[in-house]
Amino acid sequence: MYQELLDKKKKLAVIGLGYVGLPIALEFAKNLSVIGFDINASRIELMRKQIDPSQELAKEAFIGCDIEFTNDLEVLKSASFYIVAVPTPVDEHNVPDLVPIQKASTTIGKVIKKGDYVVFESTVYPGCTEEDCLPIIENLSGLKNIEDFKLGYSPERINPGDKDHTLSSIIKVVSGCDKESLDVIAKVYELVVKAGVHKASSIKVAEAAKIIENTQRDLNIALMNELSIIFDKMNINTFEVLEAAGTKWNFLKFQPGLVGGHCIGVDPYYLTHKSKELGYDSQVILAGRVINDGMAGYVAKKVLQHIIHHNGNVKDAKVLIMGATFKENVSDIRNSKIADVVKELKSYFLNVDVTDPHASSEECKHEYGFELTSKLSDDYDAVIITVPHNDYTKMDDKTFASLTKKHAIIADLKGIYRGKITSRVYWSL
Repeated sequence: MYQELLDKKKKLAVIGLGYVGLPIALEFAKNLSVIGFDINASRIELMRKQIDPSQELAKEAFIGCDIEFTNDLEVLKSASFYIVAVPTPVDEHNVPDLVPIQKASTTIGKVIKKGDYVVFESTVYPGCTEEDCLPIIENLSGLKNIEDFKLGYSPERINPGDKDHTLSSIIKVVSGCDKESLDVIAKVYELVVKAGVHKASSIKVAEAAKIIENTQRDLNIALMNELSIIFDKMNINTFEVLEAAGTKWNFLKFQPGLVGGHCIGVDPYYLTHKSKELGYDSQVILAGRVINDGMAGYVAKKVLQHIIHHNGNVKDAKVLIMGATFKENVSDIRNSKIADVVKELKSYFLNVDVTDPHASSEECKHEYGFELTSKLSDDYDAVIITVPHNDYTKMDDKTFASLTKKHAIIADLKGIYRGKITSRVYWSL
């Protein structure tokens, strides 16, 4: 398989061309003949024009790549090595939504043939690849794993907006259904991952490794958020405390903040869901989730208390939220907790404007029901800065004074203006 891919006698296909799938597909297309498959026809048209719909990759990333973008199953059938990189979200009750990955498995089952390879990259709970996805593929294709085709799992490690920790520079965990598949999958990924690969002993181990990466970060941020709540009651600035504690060599440098996005705010629920199925109710992991999911309400309440104290009529009060994406300098609004802050503030009948230099107003409207404001006012009662976009770090005390009333509060959730706001009330997590 490996040599035939290298000689371009066989093709590699990536199913799902979002934040994870497109960078992988393009990287492989520098060495192999690749098929980029996505069910969204409008996204396919953009990629054919060398445009990344996610706005992560420049046009130059497409140059020199041997890749065919398609939503046609007949074209997909010509591949022999399939990589699945579809999203794995949770529903409104924080229950894993396996529909995208199940649909991708159905697609694989319709096109796979004897001798092919299938590698899943989507983040799932341990056992999902073999227990939920594999049966769909086998039932539809009539083929058997190991005997007729090979199954593998290699968790994605794409970090949107990060130009340093890229696909090729991060060690890739790989796994297979047997020794032969593990060796082949490892060699294929070594073509694009300069940092090398780590061979996991089983698919379940690789799945578990991915899920705990983000669970660990979630719990550490939850600790910082809880500390910020405690320190706020003591009138201590959390970021000053962390700066002091960070002088010790083994202190882990995490910060408080809203925890959204497609990884940290979602992945732990996959692990706790599977844990519950097995008869164990998670305590520590879910405790962290409760704290992090509650931070939007905490921020909204803090701002509301200030407004009530300084503005008698809450219904006349105006709040500006700066930042709608889940992290800085990206356009990604998936699972953005800023939407929760908006919802909380509006539940108190406050007037809320949201602005963001990277996010799409249309996407915000579609996903969360609010549009971005293009024309800012000069009479806000509060400004909440949620993410440290580069555009925001250039602002100063005069900027916020021009946007707000004299009694306004500047809620700087990431502490980027600490010591710089003097003409208005300043607060941070």
